[in-house]
Amino acid sequence: MRAKFILPSLTEAKSPFFRPIKYSLFPPLGLATLAAYLSDSDEIILVDEHVEILKTDDEPDLVLIQVYITNAYRAYKIADEYRKKGVYVVLGGLHVTSLPDEAEIHADTIFLGPAEQTFPLFIEDFRKKLTKKRYISTHGRTLSLVPHPRRDLIKREKYLVPNSIVFSRGCPHHCDFCYKDAFYKGGKSFYTEYLDRILEEIHSLGGKHLYFLDDHLFGNPKLSSELFVAMKGMGRVFQGAATLESIIKSDLIEKAAEAGLGSIFIGFETFSESSLIQGNKQHNINKDYEAVVKRLHSLDIKINGSFVFGLDGDTKEVFKRTVDWGIEKGLTTATFHIFTPYPGTRLFEKMETEGRIISKNWDLYDTRHTVYKLKGMQQEELEEGYHWAYREFYTWRNIIKSSNTHKEYKQKLKHFLYTGGWKKFEGFWRFIVNAGGLAVMLPVLEILIDTGKEEIKNKTSIH
Repeated sequence: MRAKFILPSLTEAKSPFFRPIKYSLFPPLGLATLAAYLSDSDEIILVDEHVEILKTDDEPDLVLIQVYITNAYRAYKIADEYRKKGVYVVLGGLHVTSLPDEAEIHADTIFLGPAEQTFPLFIEDFRKKLTKKRYISTHGRTLSLVPHPRRDLIKREKYLVPNSIVFSRGCPHHCDFCYKDAFYKGGKSFYTEYLDRILEEIHSLGGKHLYFLDDHLFGNPKLSSELFVAMKGMGRVFQGAATLESIIKSDLIEKAAEAGLGSIFIGFETFSESSLIQGNKQHNINKDYEAVVKRLHSLDIKINGSFVFGLDGDTKEVFKRTVDWGIEKGLTTATFHIFTPYPGTRLFEKMETEGRIISKNWDLYDTRHTVYKLKGMQQEELEEGYHWAYREFYTWRNIIKSSNTHKEYKQKLKHFLYTGGWKKFEGFWRFIVNAGGLAVMLPVLEILIDTGKEEIKNKTSIH
């Protein structure tokens, strides 16, 4: 059998704001994991359209396409093109699960929910020519039987951090704006891998740097603790995402630092308690944001803070307040978003019931456009404020100001080089990406993120 796995490019990856380095950061693993279910005799191709050109002049036996909301139209176009030639097309992913009736028009088969439990049955049915129109994941969700991703199919040289890894699915929290509950409906919405299998995969990865793709790196505190203890002394440098609550309530962050955590993504989202309630982000309520920042900086962990604009309590003052806070607290990088109600979420259902959804053009659901009726400001004010926040946060003046919030000279310098290098040299990164030189830059990234282990050991001993 000849099978082709395709990740179409997101619409925002082709916009005037396209940052090639952002979409070349790490390889996604979903399709590579499904490919591991095929036999050695099968001919398999995996294409990530963010880092390579997709050619559709072939006629494989099977095409499988992963669909997100802002690559949906592109995915449907590719699917329709292959189906016209008689190729069997399968669609799956977040958007397919949210809007199965829409996606089904463009596919021979669709997958609802995580496909890891249903894909083996589909392959068996496909070989027998007895396939179903829909395969729905509910019971039996586990990672213990899931094979490791087919990393030999991933073009490592095209990514800055080729060692992406994931040891959990979903998240233990239930935010109203998140896809997670809809995607995992009917079964477990958070489950993890066994420690020995995680370590087995880590040991199989060459190089030093790891990028954990888990929605919540500390979602299972016991497993995370055991993992970090086992990783201590490996000499690894890694990045991941966690919640404010998980950083405050235990010593997990110290264990992660000792294991090599150099940078972390945190959803601060908003300073307004009423806005947190609006999104049902309960685990951020009554949390001391400043204490979290100080704790991370004491461990020399870089912070990528995520913030959302356009919540019902927001006014025009939210942009300056958010940027000023991020600069004053010394966040290394910041990611800004326009509040977006994704289909399939409780937020979307609520806004649609209230008549507030003003667009169902999925290309606009990129957290850069306004797709619903606002309460605190005008659409133009929100979108202009969003772009202003990005420009202002990353001015040289503010990069220097933010860098100088650190006490130690080494931290000041690393902050300046990391933030400036990441955001102020687009021409350089575009050249490196196009020239295929990302592998050469990885050691530089590791130097900027890495933290001396002895220094961390001394710091964590005071907690």
